[in-house]
Amino acid sequence: MSGGGLLAGPDGAPRCPWGLATEDYVTYHDTEWGKPVHGGDALYERLCLEAFQSGLSWLTILRRREGFRKAFSDFRIAAVAEFGPADAERLLADEGIIRNRAKIEATLANAKVLAEWRPGELDELIWSHAPKRKGRAPRTTGDVPAVTPESTALAKALKKAGIRFVGPTTAYALMQACGLVNDHLAGCVSREA
Repeated sequence: MSGGGLLAGPDGAPRCPWGLATEDYVTYHDTEWGKPVHGGDALYERLCLEAFQSGLSWLTILRRREGFRKAFSDFRIAAVAEFGPADAERLLADEGIIRNRAKIEATLANAKVLAEWRPGELDELIWSHAPKRKGRAPRTTGDVPAVTPESTALAKALKKAGIRFVGPTTAYALMQACGLVNDHLAGCVSREA
């Protein structure tokens, strides 16, 4: 990230600069990013979307989110775990999602792994990697890391458990999106909301 600081939003309230780039970002920034997410299916969705985002703009994923939900049965782990080769081919032809074979195959394989877990296990694994101490609020986007020791440990734990297509950077983006860390800038209207 560059070193940008807070900017006034459409309502005059201060926001993280990335959260003002488009109306889609304003909504996502204000209502979702950094808010705690729990539950296997909800965390599976975020894990999948962060993996699909790898190498792309988050806006690309955000604008196709409903297409992803439709294509992947609302990211219900039990439903996606039943997908087979014909579903993989269907997904590769679906213009409503990112048609990347490796990412699609990882999404399907991960559902099969997670379907074998006990309820709450994904939640426990992910949230056990939340930093034990709250860090100082970043003042600029340049203060926000791309990787942390916790995200590296989370990526390793997920890989060890059989989850594919998640590295330390993807794991940190997941931590940010799901509220394990609060990377809203100091003074951002969404930081304490």
